[in-house]
Amino acid sequence: MASNMNIMQLLQMVQNNSNPPAFVMEMLKAQSGGNPLFANILAMAQNGNRAGIEQVARNIYKEKGLDFEKEFNSLKQMLGVK
Repeated sequence: MASNMNIMQLLQMVQNNSNPPAFVMEMLKAQSGGNPLFANILAMAQNGNRAGIEQVARNIYKEKGLDFEKEFNSLKQMLGVK
């Protein structure tokens, strides 16, 4: 989104939006580029479907031959989350 607009437009959007989560969601939608998988993930996020998002992530990791649990635990450790 930021690459498609100048910084002043972006700042104006931030100032005019009193709902940061909605603003971030709109930015993500604009960046999706019509990708149906990304649009589906965003819809799940808006609906609070954490299990659905996790399942998508597990499927992507499986397709790439990666171990979701190992990678997720590594991310949590990096972020200091237990």
